[in-house]
Amino acid sequence: MRNFLQLISLLLPWKMRRAFLEQQFGFQIHPTARIGLVWILPSRLIMEENTSIGHFTVVKNLNLLHLKAHATIGRGNWITGFPLGDSPHFASETERRPELIMGEHSAITHRHLFDCTNAITIGRFTTIAGFQSQFISHTIDIEQNCQVSRPISVGDYCFVGSNSVLLGGSSLPDYCVLGAKSLLNKAHAQTHRLYGGVPARELSVLSPDCGYFNRRQGFVI
Repeated sequence: MRNFLQLISLLLPWKMRRAFLEQQFGFQIHPTARIGLVWILPSRLIMEENTSIGHFTVVKNLNLLHLKAHATIGRGNWITGFPLGDSPHFASETERRPELIMGEHSAITHRHLFDCTNAITIGRFTTIAGFQSQFISHTIDIEQNCQVSRPISVGDYCFVGSNSVLLGGSSLPDYCVLGAKSLLNKAHAQTHRLYGGVPARELSVLSPDCGYFNRRQGFVI
């Protein structure tokens, strides 16, 4: 039934569609928020003021998608997870949260993949830039012969370069850059750093005076 209702919603003008999504699914969508031609079926959706989701993005099997004020998701992104329930998969992970939370003025650009089997958090004023980055929060534990998941965290005022891979348990600290085509596979702690490589390591120190780190709005001219 949810799939059928979602299909109907795609035929409606935006103002009617927003009201329909709120009424039928319980979504919380601010009047200034916008959703393009997308397939979006998390259990809960919260879109604060001036947020947007671009055309041809798919969101499914998440318990929560929360875009805080001025956060944006671009076109053609694939955002999925593994829902909570009675499945034997991840049954021992009692604190697992299949969700994506984006901070104020954060941005995911176009054609990225987010595996939100466990929580993925994107900080304020952070950009997931370029194309084809992958956030993969689950894997197989070879020794235990079972699937496992761990959260992924990207801090405030970060920049993630094109075609990067971030694995479960990894963390990029505040005010950091992850170079294009890098593999982030662990939690780093030092702020104001350029990380890069496979696997990613600290490459240089970045000045706190960088303009990107001192923005008052997410959009970069």
